[in-house]
Amino acid sequence: MILNHEREKLLNAIIYFSNHTSFLGKVKLCKLLYFLDFEHFKETGRSVTGLNYFAWKMGPVPVELINEVEEPKPDLAKKIRFTKTTIGDGYKLNVDALVEFDQAHFSKREMAILVRLAKDFDKTKADDMVEATHLENLPWHKIYNEMGLKQQLIPYDLAVRKQEETELRKIVEERSALINHFCAQ
Repeated sequence: MILNHEREKLLNAIIYFSNHTSFLGKVKLCKLLYFLDFEHFKETGRSVTGLNYFAWKMGPVPVELINEVEEPKPDLAKKIRFTKTTIGDGYKLNVDALVEFDQAHFSKREMAILVRLAKDFDKTKADDMVEATHLENLPWHKIYNEMGLKQQLIPYDLAVRKQEETELRKIVEERSALINHFCAQ
């Protein structure tokens, strides 16, 4: 099986969160990956894992990963174990790393975001993670509540807020004007 760089990052991000956060189940994992990808996109214009997230009732969901959890591909099954724990009438899907985390796949910026998210959400439970993704002005809220696009793809571009987008556009325009000025001389 050929693995790409984003896939290795995804698997190792799951391993990192498994080793550095409490109460890691499927829901909390989805939210942590969402924050990782969207915060990194906001800073750099690209995600870390390459996952697509959809606006479901409980928040952003990386549907491809959720589907794979039921029947893990060999690389996932070799590195991460998903086990069910009965809770009342339902169950919680626990996430446990089977191998050591490999930092070599991540940039300094990506590592900083991983570390901060694990620290910030270490003791946070799934319900609070859901609430954190539902805050106003975040991408899920814009798609699900403001636009009413339930179950739809959440575009990464929504990670950049309008004010920041305006500021970035102004900086680009100023730099272009300077370049044009110097090129004209």
